[in-house]
Amino acid sequence: MPSVLKLDEFLPYRLSIASNAVSDAVATAYRTLFGLRIPEWRLVAVLAEGGAMSQQALCGRTRMDKVTVSRAAIALVDRGLVGRAANPGDQRSHLLTLSGEGKALYAEVAPKAIELERRIFAAFSDAERRQLGEMLARLEQAAKSLEDGVA
Repeated sequence: MPSVLKLDEFLPYRLSIASNAVSDAVATAYRTLFGLRIPEWRLVAVLAEGGAMSQQALCGRTRMDKVTVSRAAIALVDRGLVGRAANPGDQRSHLLTLSGEGKALYAEVAPKAIELERRIFAAFSDAERRQLGEMLARLEQAAKSLEDGVA
């Protein structure tokens, strides 16, 4: 007897719906408070944590496609939040870095991000948050294994 797919019981679907709901709530806050779209905020946060990076490295780190990263980078450069410089290791690419204004924005946004996370997960215990983090890491590894053709 063939299995029947029921979306409300299909965990990849439920994970996507939950992720979208959280992302939408966060996106509304970032757009309202700071005029940032989620891809722009991700680039700001990754550059704040990791320093100068190429757009290709940003694609890998954020799991966003080239077009999304490129559009976000252009918007951030246009706002003066990110600078572009030649990449000495690869003349075909540029390195993106946070400007002083970008660093100041990050310093203002990061505490709000932490507060949003606290509010979203307020109904979870510390142990549940840790367990969810561990489960997400395992999910990411399983998905990577599928992509790599291992599983």
